Amino acid sequence: MIKNKWLVYLSFILTIAIGGCSSSGNKDTSIKQNQEIVTLRLAWWGEQPRHEYMMKVIELYEKKNPHIHIEPEYANWDDYWKRIAPMAAGNELPDIMQMDLLYLRPYASNQLLEDLTTYIEENVIGTQSISREILKGGVINNQLYGFPLGLNAPAVIVDHALFHSAQTVGPKSNWTWDEFEDTAIEVHDQLDIFGTNGMKPPEVFFPYYLRTQGENFYNEEGTSLGYKDDQLFINYFNLQLQLVKKGAFPKPNVTEQIKVIEDELLVSQLSPMTWSYSNQYFGFLYASKRPLELYPPPRGNLNDGLLVRPSMFFSIGKNSMQKEEAAKFIHFFTNDVEANQLIQGERGVPVSTKIANDLYPNLNNEQKKVFDYVNQVREISEKVESPDPIGAIQIVAQLQSISEQILFEKITPAEGAKLFRKEANRILSKNNIYVKEH
Repeated sequence: MIKNKWLVYLSFILTIAIGGCSSSGNKDTSIKQNQEIVTLRLAWWGEQPRHEYMMKVIELYEKKNPHIHIEPEYANWDDYWKRIAPMAAGNELPDIMQMDLLYLRPYASNQLLEDLTTYIEENVIGTQSISREILKGGVINNQLYGFPLGLNAPAVIVDHALFHSAQTVGPKSNWTWDEFEDTAIEVHDQLDIFGTNGMKPPEVFFPYYLRTQGENFYNEEGTSLGYKDDQLFINYFNLQLQLVKKGAFPKPNVTEQIKVIEDELLVSQLSPMTWSYSNQYFGFLYASKRPLELYPPPRGNLNDGLLVRPSMFFSIGKNSMQKEEAAKFIHFFTNDVEANQLIQGERGVPVSTKIANDLYPNLNNEQKKVFDYVNQVREISEKVESPDPIGAIQIVAQLQSISEQILFEKITPAEGAKLFRKEANRILSKNNIYVKEH
């Protein structure tokens, strides 16, 4: 999905956000079954399939907990952050909100999120069947601000029928960047459609590309870029630029028109492959209504380019007056078998091994593809991606902007590499002060 629209806006909001917490909350004083009704606001982003099952999960939770009333607040990615940003500035965040790795550290550093450690220590949120390594994905400065909801990994979602029409083999489990380029061009030449939807978003697949070359996007401290050789940036964008010139890769004016998953090039059969995360396979399957497959992105000589990633988190707003009840819902969402039978791993493979094992035998073949893919990635590497550093929101906006300028041929990849390094390191250099203070 397109994820660039409100990055700069949110960055501005978070910069001015007040560190303290308001005393506002949501509580209904009416009585039901001799219990006080507690109202929880629950916010998430996603596509229609997620909205549908979330309403069923809410209904199930309210049935099992008659004293709880949940007010849902949901939107697509862009609109979600547009709505959340002013709530953050006014300390009026939802009691439970879906959170992303990109945004977790800025929200946490502005004291807008509750540390969930106590709720785990007191077993309000059960983690007996969850790896500590997975939980680290939501940890910042030894405090757990985001509870992982699932695991996913970078992937290429493929329509084999289109490759068959183009009389080309298509992706395979271990293919190279050169093979990817040749495949995309062949599809375009045979069918006069795009060979790929583009390596989108750049903040996901450029770091992935760097890992296939043995480098990292950020350094360990988050105070500068992690790669030293700008030729890596140049090579990555030269590949895309060559595909654009040959008609196998869409320019930004095509992809920026994509607002919902139904508009995606793969769904409309204008491309046989889309770059995405593994858990988004379900959304593409639902929208396209035809068989699809999952493959790893192209690789270099290294296998550690693929890492599992917390697909998203649940966080509790610091301003919430119902934090324990919010934590109980997170426990239910994570550990209740009946709830997860509704969710079916749409947010990624469940972080609870017990839930994942209970679900797997009853999954259909399409759902098992995602579980199998993520488990294969975990066999390659046990590492789990950690929250992005302070300033990552602005850096992502810079990378997206520079990417578009390169693909519109306004600047060269070499010029883009130099500009991106200058701007990214300028933003990240401010973290040197943060690191010294902590």
